[in-house]
Amino acid sequence: MREITYLEAIREALKEEMRRDETIFLMGEDIQRGYADGIFGVTKGLVDEFGEERVRNTPISEIAIVGAAAGAAAAGMRPVAEIMYSDWITLAMEPIMNIAAKYRYIHAGHTKMPLVVRTTTGGKIRSAACHSQSLEALFMHIPGLYVATPSTPYDAKGLLKTALRQDNPVIFFEHKLLYKTKGFVPEEDYTVPFGKAEIKREGDDVTVIAISIMVRESLMAAEELASKGIEIEVVDPRTIAPLDKQTIINSVKKTGKVVIVEEGCKTGGVGAEISAIIAEEALDYLDAPIKRVANPDVPIPFSPPLEDHVIPDKNSIIGAIKTLV
Repeated sequence: MREITYLEAIREALKEEMRRDETIFLMGEDIQRGYADGIFGVTKGLVDEFGEERVRNTPISEIAIVGAAAGAAAAGMRPVAEIMYSDWITLAMEPIMNIAAKYRYIHAGHTKMPLVVRTTTGGKIRSAACHSQSLEALFMHIPGLYVATPSTPYDAKGLLKTALRQDNPVIFFEHKLLYKTKGFVPEEDYTVPFGKAEIKREGDDVTVIAISIMVRESLMAAEELASKGIEIEVVDPRTIAPLDKQTIINSVKKTGKVVIVEEGCKTGGVGAEISAIIAEEALDYLDAPIKRVANPDVPIPFSPPLEDHVIPDKNSIIGAIKTLV
């Protein structure tokens, strides 16, 4: 199986699905031949194959991008709206929350809303408070939205293909630091189902439930602890809406100890919801309190040492695990 980057995997998914379905088109700021074919280069070369009708540059207005995309989806197209930074997706919350998320419900399921909003998440790129947030938990809270958080090139391609074939709105979070990471991706067509977590590493001592790039950090922590005889099970939900509760609960039953890791703020985060689920449905299997590793409820600092301090990493995960074993 060949090895490609996370970025290449996303581009491949877009290209293959656009070839398969002529109703799919892309829209966003500078996604043609502007700033490196999209600020991170994901859409590089796509306008050459599909033309400007299907790879559309837009004004610098997130509410216009998502509002127009939602309208196109309601009219039968399959738009992919790119928002450069998830920090700016808040400018488009009205069409996301009150149009895209509710459209099928309001129409009793007789209509479709095949909209994908791709956006970047996460820090440690030294871009300060307004370009470094992890806002996944905001969208997990909104009924009607699907939320994908791929951690590997394989999952990125497979989940995006699933998203592009959905009739429901999907918020697709791509971590900036994962774009250059490599992984094995099949050349043949495949999809990754929503609502199906994956155990990235088997272990018996502690369950670590990790979101997005924190899967990578958790696997590094697990390798280091394995040399000390501590075996960590790393669970990647892959989508947080829908969330695969059963895989999480089964792992908790197996290990009896849980650490939940995310880059978003701790209060009201994804980890808070997963903690509540475990408390409600698997409390009797816990041998120790649930530990959460997350941003300590502060804006992301511009200062590199301060940014490194507030964003979780391998060492903070290891510290949390050691309190349990």
